[in-house]
Formats: sequence, structure tokens, C-alpha cells
Amino acid sequence: MNFKLALAAAGLAASSLAHSATIDWNQWTSNATGTIGSGPVTITFTGQNGSGWSNSYPSYGPSGTWADGSVVANAPTGGIVLLSGGNQAVNTITFSQAVTNPVFAIWSLGQGGINASFDFIGATPVFVAGGPSNEYAGQPITVSGNNVYGSEGNGTVEFVGTYTSISWTNPTYEYWYGFNVGIAAVAVPEPGSVGLLLAGLTLVGLARRRHHK
Repeated sequence: MNFKLALAAAGLAASSLAHSATIDWNQWTSNATGTIGSGPVTITFTGQNGSGWSNSYPSYGPSGTWADGSVVANAPTGGIVLLSGGNQAVNTITFSQAVTNPVFAIWSLGQGGINASFDFIGATPVFVAGGPSNEYAGQPITVSGNNVYGSEGNGTVEFVGTYTSISWTNPTYEYWYGFNVGIAAVAVPEPGSVGLLLAGLTLVGLARRRHHK
């Protein structure tokens, strides 16, 4: 088999195993701690604004505001940490182990006439979804560089890469807004998919041997 074709076959098999759009959302147990998934991955939150929290509010609906159906398949659960901003205090989420491509759900950021923001430090958010909330309507969040803005903004961003912590500031005061965080659920590959991956890797090995003869 042609080396390039073998490599493509292996890559296709690997990609089919690696991607999962289902998100395990953090379940807050206090204003500073939470757990993600059955592993679990535990998180801690430190920051000047973390005095309020809920493990059941908001509704995170309609689901399309937070889940695009591809990168994120399911809207958040697990509640929220409440922020008010208005200073340069550094807020940080720390994961108990390295995680890949974490996602942030941001709820009710800013309000009419007040454009509040999350200014991330050394981490670049990628817009996933946005729109109104069931509670206050509103509009999608806006992403620009390392900053996420909103005037009653809602939505989800993804941080592509591997992280042990994510930090940001909330420099604009607004009565309150909040966030939750999630990571891709670990999916067990079907036997057929595993076989496809192994076959692809075997073909790559054979192609390389023939290529170098």
C-alpha cells in the first residue's frame, strides 16, 4: 500500500477515537471546589470574587446557547461561581491533573450599558456557542484575542491545548455574572474502531519498511 494512503488510514482511525463532543461539567460543592466526571478530576477556584456559588442555578438553557452540537454536545450542569469584577484580582481554576481542551461556560456577563469581560492570562479562548439565557435573555458573548466580552452575554469558549490551570481577571464591575468549566468525557472505543486503528498503524509500519528498502 502507498505510504501516504496508509498514514491517512491510520490518521482517520485515530481521529475517530480521539474526538468526543460530550462534556463532563464540573459539579460545584462549594465556592472554591468541585469535581468533574467519575475519575474524578477535582478543581479548585481561588480569587477575590469567589464568595457566591450555586450547584443548581442557572438552568443553562436554551441548550443551543452553550452547546454547538460539535465541539460541545451538551449544555452545562453543576451550577456556577458568582463573580462581580471591578478590580485586577487574578482568579484561577486549578485542575488536579492536566486536562485537554477544557471549556468555559459563561453566564450573564455584563448588562445593558455595561460591557464586562473575562481577560484571560496566557490562554486564548475560542468561541464555541452563544445566545440568550432563559433567565435574562441577552446575546452571545464576544471573543477577541485573550478576552471575552458581554453585555448580558452568554456562551461557551474552548481552550485548545493541555492545561493544569487557567487564570483571568474581571476588571469591570457588574452586579454579578458567573462561569462553570468542563472537559471532554472519556469515551471507550468500540472494538471495531480499535481494530481499525491497529490495522492502520500496521499498514503504516509496513509502508515505512518498504519505503526505506
